[in-house]
Amino acid sequence: MEANSNQAPGAPGTLPKWTSSSKSGVGKALNGASDVTFTLSHGIVNEIYYPREDIACIRDMGFLVADGAAFFSEEKRDTSHQVDMILPGVPAYTLTNEQKDSKYQIIKEIIADPLRDTVLQKITFNDKSEQDLKLFILLAPHLNNQGSANTGWIGNYKGVPMLFAEGEGITMALACSTNFLKRSVGYVGVSDGWIDISQHKAMNWEYEHADAGNIALTGEIDLGSSTEFILALSFGKTQEEAAQQARASLLAGFETAKNLYVAEWSNWQNTLTKIPGKDFEISAMVLRMHEAKKYPGGIIASLSIPWGDYKGDGEQSGYHVVWPRDLVESSGGFRALDAKEDAARIVNYLMATQNEDGSWPQNMWLQGTPNWTGLQMDQIALPVLEVYQCFADGIIDKPKVFIYWPLIKKSLAFILANGPFTNQDRWEEEQGYTQFTMAAQIAGLLAGAELAAINDEQELAEFCRETADYWNASIEELTYIQHTEMANFYDVDGYYIRINTFHNTPANRLGDATINLKNHTGNEGDIKLTDLISIDALALVRFGLRAADDIKITNTLKVIDKILKLDTPYGPCWHRYSKDGYGEHDQGEPFDGSGIGRAWPLLTGERGHYEVAAGNYEEANKLISAMDGFMNFGLLPEQIWDQPDIPEKGLYFGKHSGSGMPLTWAHSEYLKLCASVANKKVIDMPLLTQDRYIKATNTVNFKIWSFDNPIQQISKGKFLRIQSKAPCLVVWSDYNWETDYNIETEDYGIGIYKADLHLKNKNASSFEFTFYWKNSDTWEGKNYSVKIIA
Repeated sequence: MEANSNQAPGAPGTLPKWTSSSKSGVGKALNGASDVTFTLSHGIVNEIYYPREDIACIRDMGFLVADGAAFFSEEKRDTSHQVDMILPGVPAYTLTNEQKDSKYQIIKEIIADPLRDTVLQKITFNDKSEQDLKLFILLAPHLNNQGSANTGWIGNYKGVPMLFAEGEGITMALACSTNFLKRSVGYVGVSDGWIDISQHKAMNWEYEHADAGNIALTGEIDLGSSTEFILALSFGKTQEEAAQQARASLLAGFETAKNLYVAEWSNWQNTLTKIPGKDFEISAMVLRMHEAKKYPGGIIASLSIPWGDYKGDGEQSGYHVVWPRDLVESSGGFRALDAKEDAARIVNYLMATQNEDGSWPQNMWLQGTPNWTGLQMDQIALPVLEVYQCFADGIIDKPKVFIYWPLIKKSLAFILANGPFTNQDRWEEEQGYTQFTMAAQIAGLLAGAELAAINDEQELAEFCRETADYWNASIEELTYIQHTEMANFYDVDGYYIRINTFHNTPANRLGDATINLKNHTGNEGDIKLTDLISIDALALVRFGLRAADDIKITNTLKVIDKILKLDTPYGPCWHRYSKDGYGEHDQGEPFDGSGIGRAWPLLTGERGHYEVAAGNYEEANKLISAMDGFMNFGLLPEQIWDQPDIPEKGLYFGKHSGSGMPLTWAHSEYLKLCASVANKKVIDMPLLTQDRYIKATNTVNFKIWSFDNPIQQISKGKFLRIQSKAPCLVVWSDYNWETDYNIETEDYGIGIYKADLHLKNKNASSFEFTFYWKNSDTWEGKNYSVKIIA
């Protein structure tokens, strides 16, 4: 670092904020030599990620324009923006920014150098005024996911003038193919270039150094020799490393880098199976864009921070971490494109990041370190199902299944020991029984059973199938409610509720029980469980557990469409569930821990898959078109705005809200829906479940008692299965202990032990039992009872 000769005043600057999640483009090179990823929004580059896709390093980078006297303009706020891709599905962009009074035009071509850690911008500045406009680049470093504690300085590399910043071991260097007439580094809100130029209409300040704060780098571009120039923003561990990358990129030339960049993306796109859907190439690109180079198969949820321009350093992760559920969805998107190698990498990454106990983190950094700490049972089951689906599709072979089997077996043990109740539903908010999570676990157990059979563990395979059958048979008892006021109002017999938060309590016995939903303040989230509706019930069809024309499904669908459906100019979209609080407030203020949930485009995809299952392909095609309409320059948001336009907040009815964008899960759902319509079947519906629960009649003649799930009663004619987490002798009676019987629990090698109690006394009114624990040579010390009912 060069000597501190002219320190900027105003340390540490204002509190740092991130940037808009309303992306209009995302870009990176496929070449392994380049570790930078960039995003575009409001006509400029905003976040750049380096050296991994989960580490953001800048807030934004755009131009200021002034005339030295009276005129000042900021590119991102004062121009209209046109975004064009050079080729469909190739993330090389041309941005055309036209000042609203036509005083100037800025045209940018933006790529990543495939051979270096450099984002390259080829800029053409057209001065349409008669004022001799001056152009300034303004760059806000946020190195290593932090906007504070960044240090900046001006300096040279082998005589080439550059601007530098460093934070927590990452250094950036900004170089220009023409001269910088002036350079400065300052503290945001006090001594930065925006304050200087907006006040003085020229660059009067030339500070050489700013220590440990929220800083911005500013450079005045020399337009004297040419109005076309190249900017190179490069990264490295040291000043010299970053500077060398920048200089090398400029010397190699923009066109050379662009040609290789475009060729590598085009070659990958050409390996994919073409499917209907006008935006399938962009969706494929988005999935591949979010995959980590240093952690193959690790795909982050989104290169964005929802409502990021209101979030500070406390929001390090945003959506640029890995959710196992979203990752499995991405694998399904790749399978829809017949991108076998891409799907195989995802499966291997999942196996490599599995926790020791067989679970996965709620979400995690790319190296597998947990970020949030919730437990969602669908995220344990879906990886097991995806391994089987990839095996069935010929993506992984038997030798690979043998390698993965010890890990899969751990996951099966975890599911069997902890399901079907979940500590968090798939929306990461509530605990209980919910159709999506139960369906995922049931499908996962059947998939695991097939993998167990391949590995010659037939008894475990049968145990998985029997448990899956038992859970499947309990779905209606636990989550289907009948004869409520809402059912009468919508003229249906009943409907599936979003979630049942009570262990072993039938839905029809919930009465007036309420829940206080997350993302609300005070008691605003209070709602009766029996009034809580979600689109999640369609998962029963999607996972092949119930037929599309099942009366309970069609009843629920009628209620879903009345309560959750939103009609937009582009087509229908659906809310997640009634009284959702995850979204902007009513006047468009950002979500701040509470708000109002908006409609989710990926749910239009899920609704479309229901139509495919029902054979309504024309309707499914309309929903594909709706998803096309929700896109912003080909990118799908997490949520769309569902109220009248608020232009000053960038909110337009039917278009993206301030939530995450692009969302890989939404693009995966789009790709799968396109492929499902083309194939006239739901391509990711497991055949195992269809064969077992739709095409065949399945009868369950037992109920399970465990210490985690101590049922109180059992129907006459069924046997009682006892499950424990340690080997034991079950001593039991069906004749008030006048006669008793002993049975040893069976060991499946997964930490779960079972014993099946079959009545010997046909007139018995209860099962009575206790335990002798073999490992500790002790008795339980109390008796348990399960009542037998007619």
